[in-house]
Amino acid sequence: MTNGWIDIKNTDMMLIMGGNPAENHPCGFKWAIEAKIHRNAKTIVVDPRLTRTAATADMYVQIRAGSDIAFLGGVINYAIQNNRIAHDYLVNYTNAAFIIKDGFKLPDDGLYSGFDPEKQVYDKATWNYEEGGDLAGKSVMPTPASQQPPAHAGSSNEGQPKQEGQGYQGASPAGAKGGAVPAPMLPPKIAFDLSLQHPRCVFQLLKKQYERYPPEMVERITGIPQDQFLKAADLYTSVRKDGDMKKVSTIIYAVGWTQHSFGTQIIRTAAMLQLLMGNIGRAGGGVNALRGHSNIQGATDMAGIFDVLPGYLKMPSPADVDLATYVKRVTPTSSKPDPWNSYNYWSNTSKFTVSLLKALYGPAATKENDFAFHYLPKIDRNYSWVNIWNDMYEGKIKGLFAFGMNGVMIGPDSEKNINALKKADWLVVCEIYPDETSEFWRAPGISVDEQKKINTTVYRLPGAGFAEKDGSFTNSARWLQWKQAALPPPGQARLDQDILATIFLRVRELYQKEGGKFADPVLNATFAYTTPYAPSLTEVAKEINGKALADLTDPKTNVSIKAGQQLPGFAWLKDDGTTASGNWIYCGSWTEAGALLQRRGTEDPSGLGVYPNWAWSWPMNRRVLYNRASCDIDGKPWDPLRRQVWWDEAKQSWAGVDVPDFKADSPPKDHMGPFIMNPEGIGRLFVPLGAMADGPFPEFYEPIESPIANPLHPNQSSNPVVKKYKTDMDKYGTVEQGFNVICTTYRLTEHYHYWTKNNPMNVQLVPEPFVEVPAELADRMGISGGEKVRVTSARGQYIAKAMVTRRIRPMKIDGKEMFQIGIPIHWGFRGIAEDEGKTARTLTNQLTPTAIDPNAFTPEFKGFLVKIEKA
Repeated sequence: MTNGWIDIKNTDMMLIMGGNPAENHPCGFKWAIEAKIHRNAKTIVVDPRLTRTAATADMYVQIRAGSDIAFLGGVINYAIQNNRIAHDYLVNYTNAAFIIKDGFKLPDDGLYSGFDPEKQVYDKATWNYEEGGDLAGKSVMPTPASQQPPAHAGSSNEGQPKQEGQGYQGASPAGAKGGAVPAPMLPPKIAFDLSLQHPRCVFQLLKKQYERYPPEMVERITGIPQDQFLKAADLYTSVRKDGDMKKVSTIIYAVGWTQHSFGTQIIRTAAMLQLLMGNIGRAGGGVNALRGHSNIQGATDMAGIFDVLPGYLKMPSPADVDLATYVKRVTPTSSKPDPWNSYNYWSNTSKFTVSLLKALYGPAATKENDFAFHYLPKIDRNYSWVNIWNDMYEGKIKGLFAFGMNGVMIGPDSEKNINALKKADWLVVCEIYPDETSEFWRAPGISVDEQKKINTTVYRLPGAGFAEKDGSFTNSARWLQWKQAALPPPGQARLDQDILATIFLRVRELYQKEGGKFADPVLNATFAYTTPYAPSLTEVAKEINGKALADLTDPKTNVSIKAGQQLPGFAWLKDDGTTASGNWIYCGSWTEAGALLQRRGTEDPSGLGVYPNWAWSWPMNRRVLYNRASCDIDGKPWDPLRRQVWWDEAKQSWAGVDVPDFKADSPPKDHMGPFIMNPEGIGRLFVPLGAMADGPFPEFYEPIESPIANPLHPNQSSNPVVKKYKTDMDKYGTVEQGFNVICTTYRLTEHYHYWTKNNPMNVQLVPEPFVEVPAELADRMGISGGEKVRVTSARGQYIAKAMVTRRIRPMKIDGKEMFQIGIPIHWGFRGIAEDEGKTARTLTNQLTPTAIDPNAFTPEFKGFLVKIEKA
């Protein structure tokens, strides 16, 4: 979340898409209702199903699953055409005025400039800014080759892995995402036109891009009638009617957006709309992701994904032969119009990196050995979720640790994952219940004789449930909140950290006794806990915050910290080996003042729900990111009644009820951009170079399995850089094969993913699976409510009772009548006595395709083709 749960109460308008918070985040949804009650906030819900969230909305719009970019692109077009935009915000806080290089082409035919059809990858050289100065009223000539910004040495990409999304800094690939060689750098001085009239300025290109999304096209793609779309677009953009800048709107989403082969670009489209309307950085605004688990945010913060280090530092690649090479590759340099300033906070990457290395390897990390940089793993290929299972199926991965991850149920294509586990040598599962992954060999369809031929050794480790361990959760709002254990683990079950510590220490002992290939990282890893086989999470949390390794003094304030003391914040981190921090964004959470993440202060002097003394949010307890953008260019709040930060002329510094997300002493006259993590200092409407794999603007592409050809460009229907897997199990369905119904998946309030089916109370609440079937489709097929149906995709089948409903209606997609169905994800072939005989023991994700987003590598669970029949 750019903002937070409580901050939703401050909004005037909510667009809820790709999420169903009333059912899936019911406690957090309270704040949306608060906004309706106390601010008369309006709610628009866009969803394939009439959900409980939609039931509370001022306007509900049914949409075809997977067509979100067309809807949002249409709203962008409407906002521009009707001048419902924040002009001053747009000019000063985004790259709307920046000039793009000559030769850049929009995707009228479905392809941006630079596409290589043989390699299915883009050469992104034209996805860059033109170098120069103020070009208002002037033409611009292409930059001569002799003056082009330099690429890194060895700029040929021949033989390198294809370049894909590169996260926060477009000039450098992130480990496996880009191979060894980065794209050209951003120019240090960007050509610009503050009048926004130059034909190659970002605003004019954006306008041209989404002129192709008029209401007629939106209707063809999404199935939303033009009159409904226009009402929704008018309502959402009404906060900017007549130039009003006091009101604010928020966009709320969840995995209904992320789980598509273009999920990242859906979120990008939402961010662009919010930038156009001046809603980022403001109380009640932002783009707010609702995390489906209590600590998903914390898991990604701590590098629970393959392509980042803690704090979203980039993974090294094999070409990073030393620390200096790595730091040069991943550290952005300022790129902006010459009169403007950019804080470019990622310029501190070396400080964050060296402090992390000191936390990981302690005394073994010295200046003489490059702070043990060579100990870090170097990413040589894509290790994302679907790739791991594909590699296992192909025999490249021989073993798997599964802690709290039920890979068979998660899918996609659960049958492929089961067959992958059959080929593994070993599997270690740490869980609180037996699950489908630990008992993959008992899946329906596997005979006793076949079970005897499965040679995978399965180790089952009884772990601890959430109530049986202490530690911190980091929620969707980036709040670190400490919790205490309510009771000890039962029987022989052990705490997760005890299990992991035991495995690590036993492996280290083997290296000490027997040696081994490159043992140094294991032998020299810091593990100085009071009880090594049962590490205290308090000690771990303090280690993550970080401490001084030498006496330090801040030259500006003359404040000193003694060696061994906890650091008060990441501004103290150094790249000379005198500080250690396990995660720079968590630095400040456990200081000499104590555990700030354990605080429970309920005072809220602002009335905005900031609660500065409740827990701790990263970074540095800021509750709203980019909050400098809540003020105009003079440092005065757009809305004085919801003021968050402001420029204090008397003190010559920024002040506020929230922690200013900005350089504290940078006066407004310096024109420093509020988006301090981008090298340009502004919000990106156009994403330059390689930060996105599939285009600098989002373009609507059909899901990999689609009922129609893309009306925008039928010859390039789906995302051209999406990877399709090619094993014998990877199959993709078409309408011609009889797969003519659109299917989406979702969660229920009464069940929590895959483990509450082990709880009698949850099973009693919803005792068996079902398929939501539109009444019109059921009538046509002679299906009655409660009758068993078989849903089949190109990969597998699912059997459950039909729940005939009017919550999903038929839709006209490109002039053709089409139906959508919905299936909850929770049931599998493992359960308890209360569940016995009530399910067909089939898995929802036996239906889903192995297709992934080329930027975040998330599978396409939310829109695929099936057929349905009586079972």
